[in-house]
Amino acid sequence: MTQSARTPVWKSIAETLENEIEHGHYRAGDKLPTEAELASRFGVNRHTVRRALGDMAERNILRSRRGAGVFVESAPTDYPIGKRVSFTQNIQATGRLPNKQLLRLEERSCDSSEAKVLDIPIGAPVLVYEGLSLSGDTPIAHFVSIFPSERFPHMSEILKTVSSVTETLKHQGIDDYVRRDTRITAELATPVQALHLRIRAGDPLLKSVGVNTTLDGTPIEQGQTWFAAERVALTVARD
Repeated sequence: MTQSARTPVWKSIAETLENEIEHGHYRAGDKLPTEAELASRFGVNRHTVRRALGDMAERNILRSRRGAGVFVESAPTDYPIGKRVSFTQNIQATGRLPNKQLLRLEERSCDSSEAKVLDIPIGAPVLVYEGLSLSGDTPIAHFVSIFPSERFPHMSEILKTVSSVTETLKHQGIDDYVRRDTRITAELATPVQALHLRIRAGDPLLKSVGVNTTLDGTPIEQGQTWFAAERVALTVARD
């Protein structure tokens, strides 16, 4: 075999990494070793590794995030939006494990817009629940939920041990609730959101703003969620 007919080293590296991804050594959302680590592993220079990674990125196998590294790309997760929206059920339906990471849990006074939405007096106490929604180990959304504290006096303690809002509300006597309305817009990720979601600042986000109520129409939650657009496909569910 002549030199020109041999498989280029960079292509061999790409094939090796792709095979490891297919066999689950690196899963969707996982970060690959650094260029320096891969160069040491394969006994080549970083330029050769960079070419292999670039080829895989062009084929949508990998995604490079400036300042964060190179990650295995993941297919968008279908996320139904309807009268009954459950993060846990939506992610479980994809065969993945739903997780949440708590960022903030605090009580403060509500502002005028929150008071209007939740039908409470201006300045009334509300509980702010902020966190990340994950599919497996991959963050797919950043959320901030506002609950009227006087209606749910023990919610803060429950949320520290039960991350599911649906289960927490059941502990507070709400066995069923519905989404009254949902508004979806597009935004660009802030540097903080990019850090949380492991994307680049300025990457597209899908913002969902909704209000949940009891079956008799009493508002119980105002929620804002910023989905990483590359990881989620919002669908309209027929309830």
